[in-house]
Amino acid sequence: MLEKQFRSYFERAKKIRTGIVGENLLILLESRLDNVVYRMGLARTRMEARQLVSHKLITVNGRKINIPSYQVKPGDAIEVNPGKKSSSRFKDILETTHGRRVQPWLEVDTNNLSGKIVGMPTREMIDTPINEMFIVELYSK
Repeated sequence: MLEKQFRSYFERAKKIRTGIVGENLLILLESRLDNVVYRMGLARTRMEARQLVSHKLITVNGRKINIPSYQVKPGDAIEVNPGKKSSSRFKDILETTHGRRVQPWLEVDTNNLSGKIVGMPTREMIDTPINEMFIVELYSK
């Protein structure tokens, strides 16, 4: 993600009336489609997840989405495009990501290469070691 897009996320986080700006920023970043695909274990890295979304291999509520920054909402059903589920690429990915811990705000069905957003993440659920207050201080100038 480049600086301009990151600043846009920060401005959106500032406009959210509830919560702390830093936590809202992390929640917005965590609920991007490419990050959700990574968290579900359908990709080995975030870059691979971004590529899967860009190449229209992921559907949200049955619609092909090719925008990695698409914001998911609770209740969204995410799955691999039905025509691509049997490819060896996804079998390899599932072997690699088999032991990865699934976030509590996601439901994942690895047999069907699908999942569902159960709720929005909270700061306690985001395990990335970031001090978001430093980001808020930098962008508040």
